[in-house]
Amino acid sequence: MLSKLSLLGLVSTVVAHGTVSGIVADGIYYDGYNPAYQYITPAPVTAGWKIPQDLGNGFIAPDTFAKPDVICHLGATNAMAAAPIKAGGKIEFQWTPWPTSHKGPIIEYLANCNGPCETVDKTKLLWTKISAVGLLSATSMTNGFWATDQLIANNNSWVSTIPADIATGNYVIRHEILGLHAAGQANGAQDYPQCFNLAIKGTGSNKLTTGTLATAFMTPTDPGVKFDLYSKFTSYTIPGPALYSGAITISQTLPPKPTATATGVYTVF
Repeated sequence: MLSKLSLLGLVSTVVAHGTVSGIVADGIYYDGYNPAYQYITPAPVTAGWKIPQDLGNGFIAPDTFAKPDVICHLGATNAMAAAPIKAGGKIEFQWTPWPTSHKGPIIEYLANCNGPCETVDKTKLLWTKISAVGLLSATSMTNGFWATDQLIANNNSWVSTIPADIATGNYVIRHEILGLHAAGQANGAQDYPQCFNLAIKGTGSNKLTTGTLATAFMTPTDPGVKFDLYSKFTSYTIPGPALYSGAITISQTLPPKPTATATGVYTVF
């Protein structure tokens, strides 16, 4: 039987894109889900939603943006743990090496589970866009300097902030990269959504009772989805609903190294 290390090494040699290997929430590291975990007994319990069908490290194509796979990736099922974080706290997403050619925006959404996220129906989650970064400069490098270029420069890490006015509760955060390297052709954009359970503690009152279904975020013909990366462009329209009024934009600099690694199940109620 292959060891956990051997399995992870095998998967990493056959994939071409990337997944979030883990997150750092308020300074504590939490494991993401690796598709190789399905071969380990007992399987690790992670804060990252389970995506065992993603052994090929694939993407969600625009012609399936209205189907459930776009929510948290291929066949995603609920994570059985959650990462505690304070409203206003920082969360760092640690990607496996991201290809330099796969330029595009990085977007985060937050949805209230209204109960345990371990059992929530993902198709009913209402999402609020809390962060969105796309084209940072149209001229500073070939084909523009994008959020993904900043992620790569930041050691394949991306940092976001939970809005300070979010109420205590159990939430799912949806973090995605939309690769535009083939988006000039029909159905060419590549979406890489990743979901994590969060147990947020806050003094705010916003429970995010309204929002948008993930299956309604984008269509194949949206200007930010059908986009020619190799044309002469000066701007880019990030797809999806409007950014939350309480969203916090931060500079992408690495936070301190995590102080501990956590395992197990955590929920705020």
